Amino acid sequence: MASVDHTRMANAIRGLAMDAVEKAKSGHPGLPMGAADIATVLWTQFLKYDAADPKWPDRDRFILSAGHGSMLLYALLYLTGNKDMTLEQLKHFRQLGSLTPGHPENFHTPGIETTTGPLGQGIATSIGFAVAEKMLAAEFGKKIVNHHTYVLASDGDLMEGVSQEAIAMAGHWKLNRLIVLYDDNGISIDGPISLADSVDQVKRFKSAGWAAELIDGQDQAAIAAAITRAQKSNKPSLIACKTTIGYGAPHKAGTAKAHGEALGADELKAAKENLGISPEPFSVPDDVLQGWREAGRRGAAARSEWEARFSELGSRKRAEFERRLRHERPAALAKALKAHKKALIETPLNVATRKSSEAAIEAIAAAMPMEFLAGSADLTGSNNNKAKSAVAFSAKTPKGRFIHYGIREHGMCAAMNGIFLHGGFAPNGATFLVFTDYARPAMRLAALMGTGVVYVMTHDSIGLGEDGPTHQPVEHLAALRAIPNMRVFRPCDAVEVAECWELALNRIDGPTVLALTRQNVPQLRNLARNDNPCSVGAYELVAAQGEARVSLYASGSEVEIAVAAQKQLAEKGIAARVVSVPSLELLLAQDEARKNAIIGNAPVKIAIEAAVRWGWDAVIGKDGEFIGMHGFGASAPAKDLFRHFGITAEAAVAQAVKRLGA
Repeated sequence: MASVDHTRMANAIRGLAMDAVEKAKSGHPGLPMGAADIATVLWTQFLKYDAADPKWPDRDRFILSAGHGSMLLYALLYLTGNKDMTLEQLKHFRQLGSLTPGHPENFHTPGIETTTGPLGQGIATSIGFAVAEKMLAAEFGKKIVNHHTYVLASDGDLMEGVSQEAIAMAGHWKLNRLIVLYDDNGISIDGPISLADSVDQVKRFKSAGWAAELIDGQDQAAIAAAITRAQKSNKPSLIACKTTIGYGAPHKAGTAKAHGEALGADELKAAKENLGISPEPFSVPDDVLQGWREAGRRGAAARSEWEARFSELGSRKRAEFERRLRHERPAALAKALKAHKKALIETPLNVATRKSSEAAIEAIAAAMPMEFLAGSADLTGSNNNKAKSAVAFSAKTPKGRFIHYGIREHGMCAAMNGIFLHGGFAPNGATFLVFTDYARPAMRLAALMGTGVVYVMTHDSIGLGEDGPTHQPVEHLAALRAIPNMRVFRPCDAVEVAECWELALNRIDGPTVLALTRQNVPQLRNLARNDNPCSVGAYELVAAQGEARVSLYASGSEVEIAVAAQKQLAEKGIAARVVSVPSLELLLAQDEARKNAIIGNAPVKIAIEAAVRWGWDAVIGKDGEFIGMHGFGASAPAKDLFRHFGITAEAAVAQAVKRLGA
C-alpha cells in the first residue's frame, strides 16, 4: 500500500472522472465515484501490474466489464503512469481521436485488456482469460504462468443473460484465479434495480460453484480482506461490494441522476467540497500522484523476477511460449495441410463438409497439438470439430484441448475472445449456423477487436433437412457477411475446406466463420494447385468451352448444382463457366482488376445459394438471376427441399436459356 492516505488516492479517481465527464458533457460519473475505493485497494495492494510494461505476459488482468464507467480505468492508467494515458487524453474524454473513448477499446487504447461496453461481455470474456491462464499454467508451470483475472462488474452485467452462461462455466471448471468485484450500487438508468430485479447475486453465484460474499464497498479494510480470501479460494470468487453510485455528490449520489450524465457545475462544485478535492479541474495533489506512481511501479520487481525465471527455461520452451503468445503458427501447420490436400487429390473425399473439416482438423491437431483449442456448444458429434487425440478440458484435466461449453453459444464465443486476447491458443468453437443468432454480440465484438477466432458453423442451409425452418439458416450468411471484419467461408468440398481452415488459422486480425454442410457433397477439386485460390474469395472452378455466355456463381453445396447446370448448358450448345465463391466478402474486397477478372463479362450472370439474395447483387448486378431462398425453409429430406424451393441445376438452366432467348 502506498504511504498516501487511501481516501485521498480514491478521491483522485473521483475528481478526474467528474471533471472529464463534465468537460465532455457526456459520460457516466457515478460508477467511478462509487467504485473508486474498490479500484484503489485492488490497484495499490493486489494487482500485479507494471505501468512501464503493461503487456508483460504474467501480469494480472483487470477487466472493466462495466465499460460505461470507463473514466475509472482511464484515471487509473494515468495515475499509475501509463505513458500513453496523459492528462491531455483525460481532458479529451469521448472526443474524436482521443485514447479515452466512451467505452474501453483494447485495440485503440494501450493498457486495456478487452473491449467492453455491451453489458455482460466483460465478465463473459474474462472466463476465456481465466481458462487460458489455467491451461498455460498446467503446460508451462506456475513459475511462468501464475496470475489472476480481476473483473469489475455492474448490476447490468449480471442481469444480462450471458453472465449466467459465464458464471456457470467458471464454477464448473473451478477457475479459482478469477475474482469478480461486483459494484453493487443498486441503480440503473431507469432508477433503482428493484424496479426490474430482485435476485440475490451472492446466492446465485454460490449456486454456480463460486465463493461469494457481500461487503461494504467503501471500506478499505473490508475490500482488502475479501480479496485476500478470494486469492486463497479453490473456486472463482464474487465479492459483492455495496457502494453508493456517485459517492460524494450531495444531491445525486445514490440516484439514477449520477449514472449516465454529467453532474453539472453546481453539483460538481459541491461534490468536490464534500470530498475535500481541489476545485481546479483535473488537478491531483503532488503527493497523491506520487503515491499512485509508486503503485504503478510496484509490479516492476515481480516482472523482473518473472523475467529471470523465464530466462532459466530451455531455449526451445522459451521460443515456443513466445511464439504462441504472438499467435505465430508453427511451420508444421503449412506442411500438414499441404500433405492433407495432396492426399485428397489422390483419394477424393465425397462427404459432408463438416466431415471433411473433421479430416482437416486431424491434420491440424497433429501439427499444433497444444495450441489448437477446439470446443463445441453441446453438438460435438454433429459439429465434428473434436480431434480423436483431443482430451476434454476440465478442472482436473487443464491440459485438455477440447472444451465442452454446454448449450451456451453466447458464452462460448465470448470466452473464445478472452482466450485469444490472453494469448497462447488458437481457439475455435462450434454450433449450428442458425445459432449464431445467440452468439452475435460476442461475434461482433470479435470483429471489432480483431480477435483471430474461428467459428465452425455446421448445418449451414436448408440442406440440414428434417429439423425444419427453426434450424435452417436462410438469412444468416448475409447477416454475418454484413459485420465489418468478419470473414465468412462456405467451402464447396474437402479441398476448399482444407484451404479455408488454413486461411482461418493464419488470420490473427479478425474472426472467421466456416459454414459447413450436413449433407454429403462431391469433391469437385481433383487437380493439385500450388496456390490457395480461396484466399481471394472466388475462382473459376470450371472454364467455359469457348467464350462464356453464362457465368454461374455458387458457394458451398450449391457449387455442385452449378457444375451440373454448366454440363446441361453445354449440351444445349451454351458455353458457361462455374465460379466457386467460398467467401463473397473476400471477393468483393479485391482490387477492381482482379475482382472483374474473376467475375468475368458473360452477358448472363446467375448466383446459386440456398440462402437469401442479399449481397449477391455486387457480383451479378441488380438484373442478375438468383437461384436461392426467398423465405423460410420447411421440414423434409434435403433433396426434397432443394426441389421444392427450386434450387436446382434445371432452374439455373431455365433462367439462362430464358435470358439468352435461346
